[in-house]
Amino acid sequence: MILTDVLGTDVVDSTGTRLGEVSDLRFALDSAPSKLLSKARLVGIIVSPRTASSFLGFERQNLSQPWPLAQLLRWRHGGSFLVLWEDIAQMGTDAITLRPDFTPYESGLTR
Repeated sequence: MILTDVLGTDVVDSTGTRLGEVSDLRFALDSAPSKLLSKARLVGIIVSPRTASSFLGFERQNLSQPWPLAQLLRWRHGGSFLVLWEDIAQMGTDAITLRPDFTPYESGLTR
């Protein structure tokens, strides 16, 4: 799988209702961040109901400058949520289908 193939893909629930588009992927490091070439593990996808454009780093909740850009990006990505990898039922070329009992998590980062 090539990550750029996933970005912008429609995300639908188990009934086929469109929830948004993949705007980002969330990874976790399995070792200390200071360790050179730490292995990264895919945690899930970020689904944005309006757009698949980048957050430009404004998913970090403490970033607010420049003010107009921060406000615009927060509005464009309002309602975005994280879907864990295990909640993905199927990845197709046209859409990603979620499991019936998936849990949407807060997509913002605190650091």
